[in-house]
Amino acid sequence: MRLGLQVNQFTGAGGTAAIGSDFARIATEAETAGFSSFWVMDHFFQIGILGPADDPMLEGYTALGFAAAVTSTIQLGTMMTGVHHRYPGILIKTVTTLDVLSGGRAYLGLGAGWNERESAGLGVPFPSTAERFSRLEETLMIAKQMWSGSTEPFQGSHYALAETLCRPLPLSRPHPPIMVGGGGEQKTLRLVARYADACNLFAFDLEQVRHKLDVLRKHCEAEGRDYDAIEKTTLGLPPVSRDGTEGTISINEAVERIGALAELGIEHHMIGRPSSDEAFDLLATELLPRVQSIAVAAS
Repeated sequence: MRLGLQVNQFTGAGGTAAIGSDFARIATEAETAGFSSFWVMDHFFQIGILGPADDPMLEGYTALGFAAAVTSTIQLGTMMTGVHHRYPGILIKTVTTLDVLSGGRAYLGLGAGWNERESAGLGVPFPSTAERFSRLEETLMIAKQMWSGSTEPFQGSHYALAETLCRPLPLSRPHPPIMVGGGGEQKTLRLVARYADACNLFAFDLEQVRHKLDVLRKHCEAEGRDYDAIEKTTLGLPPVSRDGTEGTISINEAVERIGALAELGIEHHMIGRPSSDEAFDLLATELLPRVQSIAVAAS
């Protein structure tokens, strides 16, 4: 079982001036500790479950480029890029640049997006849910085409690219892994089966995870896709502490929960950045080694 670290808050005692050094430190410490991947959100305002909208929030791909410069092995990605945030051709060029400059460590995380407030606030068009999913499918098609080396035109319902030129091509082979986030059974998981290399599901309810994976398997059968070829990942775990008090869970409880996910076939779990250095050390020295030894169930 692999463990990833997501940085989703940028508040700290040092204020804005300390964000850069703090972010660099957590990226290097995550790599040194043995985390497999390092993630940021693709949001422009902080989201409500984590804090008020005017809490500090970094632009995702600039942040990942900065993280790439201070690390050398850890994989890097957004969880997830809202499909309406960027033109697809520019997005693929951005992720390609991250992949090349990081030595082949980029993920492309994609989702339909949901935070209308930040889109309206910054003047980004926010189409209907149905249109965002249609745009998501076209963006996945464009990514595949650009990363194939083709320079042929692409004509869709929403996007027209006269020349899908992408040079240099990514270092990752055959391309950076494409991760689609979300558990929608009719659209999202069908798109995973058709286009993605990885899925990401919320891990709060084991029976829901089991059900979503069963749905994904059926979509794979319908699409003629090898279910085992898709990396299964999850996000979400209560804060971890040594004693499991005050709304936290203990190391043993965390290992048990992640082990249960592995029994369902989850291969890669993302955990949010702890709120203190002490809590991070607990993850790095006690949780991570035990998680890495967990065997993932064969599907």
